[in-house]
Amino acid sequence: LVILAIVAALFHFANAAMLPLVSQKLALSNPGREAFLTSAAIMVAQLVMVPVSLLVCRANTIGRKPLLVLAVAALVLRGLLFAMSESAAWLLAVQVLDGVGGGLFDALLPLILADIMRGTGRYNVARGLVSTVQGVGGSLSQAAGGLVAFYGGYDIAFLMLAGVAVIPLALVLVAMPETGSPEG
Repeated sequence: LVILAIVAALFHFANAAMLPLVSQKLALSNPGREAFLTSAAIMVAQLVMVPVSLLVCRANTIGRKPLLVLAVAALVLRGLLFAMSESAAWLLAVQVLDGVGGGLFDALLPLILADIMRGTGRYNVARGLVSTVQGVGGSLSQAAGGLVAFYGGYDIAFLMLAGVAVIPLALVLVAMPETGSPEG
């Protein structure tokens, strides 16, 4: 449970500031189109999130861990790619990775948590704990991302957030066991 909580907190720390920062980056490069581009960035992620989350229906076959690795790797890649261009088309295309990461992570979290807590009678307590640390991670993300963007620029902020996302990726790869029993 501790590893999952740390992964959730760091995932949300790395993720939460990216949309506001990319919206600001889009606004600076495209004056007069701020609202449209911010809406487009949100819609791109949402349109991808729904079908990607359906992959979790295959978690018993694929395994939870590979899907979780994909979710966190998409976040790392998103931060790196956001730092590479000012182009609206590029930034919106990279937002597809928000749908991949968020769609998988949000659908997997309760499933993995249920696996970990099975038979304990403590699922709701564990869900509350994980939700709390997710919220803390997301809240701190806004402050840290904004501070780094202010002093170092948007690209440095995206690279910092991608760097933070490497930590939960490493934790999932090294310290988190497969919680389900994949079918062969």
